[in-house]
Amino acid sequence: MNGPSKATPATPTAAKAGATKAGASKTSAKKTKAAAEKPAAESAAKKAAAKKAVAGKTAAKEPVAAPPKPSGGRAESRLGMVRRARRINRELAEVYPYAHPELDFRNPFELLVATVLSAQTTDLRVNQTTPALFARYPTPEDLAAAVPEEVEELIRPTGFFRAKTKSIMGLAAALRDEHGGEVPGRLEDLVKLPGVGRKTAFVVLGNAFGVPGITVDTHFMRLARRFRWTASDDPVKIEAEIAEIFPKSDWTMLSHRVIFHGRRICHARKPACGACPITHLCPAYGEGETDPEKARKLLKYEKGGFPGQRLNPPADYPGRPAPPAPGVAPGAVQRPSGAE
Repeated sequence: MNGPSKATPATPTAAKAGATKAGASKTSAKKTKAAAEKPAAESAAKKAAAKKAVAGKTAAKEPVAAPPKPSGGRAESRLGMVRRARRINRELAEVYPYAHPELDFRNPFELLVATVLSAQTTDLRVNQTTPALFARYPTPEDLAAAVPEEVEELIRPTGFFRAKTKSIMGLAAALRDEHGGEVPGRLEDLVKLPGVGRKTAFVVLGNAFGVPGITVDTHFMRLARRFRWTASDDPVKIEAEIAEIFPKSDWTMLSHRVIFHGRRICHARKPACGACPITHLCPAYGEGETDPEKARKLLKYEKGGFPGQRLNPPADYPGRPAPPAPGVAPGAVQRPSGAE
């Protein structure tokens, strides 16, 4: 009888081959798994990038006039904004006690014409242009009867001189024919004149007739948004919103102070934040140059040691008068300071 068979022991070579095969199998499995996970990882990365891009676009659409948050971290209340706005007005009154309209004029007619001419140009350019214009055409009747080409030549430096000639001659004719040669003192009458909108009307009413009004020009609009008084970019809406913040008696001088600040310190492209006296009240601090030394170099007009815009400024103006138009001898056309 044969005995039970005995298992033949594996040789070292065979054992090594088996281990190698098993290792190869594991490596292959890892590669297969990695290959399967790679598209998933790439897909996840693409989704993350897309999500980030959408978040960026959403952030870009955030309103620029979001309410500031005080130290407590809470959004500013309506009452808090009103109090801060009125304090800004009080402090600007201390900074610019001499704030005034920066157009030279002697009477309502001159102020009306000068304000129409100031569109799309500087008050300085208008002030350098109007002495010759009013020397030749001192009344509405004179201007209404003028030769258009001669008026165009006189006001050419202000730009858009053909359209402006049509406006000022048209309003002069309307004053002559409908208002007895006098500038009306009512908003509803002024805005019916050629070339006269609400902004121009409020300039005339506030500075020639003492009727309170808010002048929403480009400077006022910019600062009202930076101060977070409004989030609107519509002049009529801004006017209405500001009128609810300040008492009517403040409207005219508030306009002058804000416009003065915008022209001298709170510039459109690079505000001089480091030289601003109301940074503690401004939610937009930091939009411009914050280094005091560099900021001081950005100041304009009397704040920077330069001449102002009026050839005949009020007596309390601390700066130097503006120079006459190039080629015009100083004092060649002398006019007294406009009535404030």
